[in-house]
Amino acid sequence: SKNQVHRRGEYNVYSTFQSHEPEFDYLKSLEIEEKINKIRWLPQQNAAYFLLSTNDKTVKLWKVSERDKRPEGYNLKDEEGRLRDPATITTLRVPVLRPMDLMVEATPRRVFANAHTYHINSISVNSDYETYMSADDLRINLWNFEITNQSFNIVDIKPANMEELTEVITAAEFHPHHCNTFVYSSSKGTIRLCDMRASALCDRHTKFFEEPEDPSNRSFFSEIISSISDVKFSHSGRYIMTRDYLTVKVWDLNMENRPIETYQVHDYLRSKLCSLYENDCIFDKFECVWNGSDSVIMTGSYNNFFRMFDRNTKRDVTLEASRENSKPRAILKPRKVCVGGKRRKDEISVDSLDFSKKILHTAWHPSENIIAVAATNNLYIFQDKVN
Repeated sequence: SKNQVHRRGEYNVYSTFQSHEPEFDYLKSLEIEEKINKIRWLPQQNAAYFLLSTNDKTVKLWKVSERDKRPEGYNLKDEEGRLRDPATITTLRVPVLRPMDLMVEATPRRVFANAHTYHINSISVNSDYETYMSADDLRINLWNFEITNQSFNIVDIKPANMEELTEVITAAEFHPHHCNTFVYSSSKGTIRLCDMRASALCDRHTKFFEEPEDPSNRSFFSEIISSISDVKFSHSGRYIMTRDYLTVKVWDLNMENRPIETYQVHDYLRSKLCSLYENDCIFDKFECVWNGSDSVIMTGSYNNFFRMFDRNTKRDVTLEASRENSKPRAILKPRKVCVGGKRRKDEISVDSLDFSKKILHTAWHPSENIIAVAATNNLYIFQDKVN
C-alpha cells in the first residue's frame, strides 16, 4: 500500500515487466535475444517514471505509472464492463472514483528500431532531455524522443574495407550539463571527446585521451586488457572515469596525455591472464560508478567482490556480496586476496577465487550512501550503518 510506512533499508519489488521479446532477423539469419543490454532513467517530471531499455537492436521508452483508484458508476456500462442497452437506462448518475489495491502498470510509449547494424552497447540521455544517443560497435546515433522512425548518425568509424577494422566503440555517454558534448571509448583503450557544434558528423574528436603504454609491461594480452568497458562522467562534469580489465582511471577533461588517478582493481590477476583468456573471462565488461559527491568510486570484480576507492584519503576496500553475509543489519567485513606465500586466516587465496561469480553492474544512490550490487541473479542493496 502507498500509505504504509516502510522502514529505511527495506526494499520490495515495485514492478516487473517484459521489456523485449526474442526476434529473428531473416535477412541475416540472426537470432536477436531479448536480454537487456542497458537501462537509463529519465528525470522524473510527474508522478510516473520513464526509462529507456535496449537489447542488441531495439530501444524502447517505457512509462511506469501507479493506479490506486478506479472509476465506478458508468451509465452505458454495467459493473462487468459490458455495454448496456440504452433503452433500459432510466436515470443518469455521475461516475465516481473508488480506492483500489495499488497497481503498477508499465506501458511502452515509443519503440526506436531499425537503426543499428551492430549490437547496441550504450544508451545515454542528453541533458536537454529531448534527445538521447545509442551506440553500437561502429556507429553512434542521435535520437529525438518524439521521433521513432529517424535518427541522426553522429559518429561512424566503419572503414571502407572491413579488413582494415582495428577498433570498435565500447561505451558512450553525454556530458551531464553540456548538451553538445559527449565521450566515447574504444577497444584500444582511448577516449574521444566530441562537440556536436563542430560538425554534424563528429568523426573528428575535440579531445583525445590516451595513456602511453609502458613497453616493459607489453604482453600478448595487452590489447585485450586495455580495452575500455565503461566510461562515466563525474556529476560535476569535470572528470571522466574509465574501467578497463585491471584498472579504473580518472581523467581530467583538461589533461589528455595521462589519467590523474589510476586504481588497481585486481592486480593479482595479472599472473592469471592466460587461464582467464582460455575461459573467456578476460572479455568480461565491468561497469564503474561515482558516489553522489564524486569522492568515492566503485566497481566490480570476481568471487562476488566489489571494490571502493576513496579519492581523498586514497584508501580502498574490497567487500563481498554473498547470501551468507546479506542478513539485515549484517556488517560487511573487508576481504583480502593473498598471492602466494603464507595465507592469513581471514585472507582468500587467488587460486580459490570463483570466476563464475562476478559483479559487472553496480549503482550508487545520487545523494545517499546506498549502493546496489548485481551478482548474477541476485540484487544486493547495502547502506551506511543505520542507528
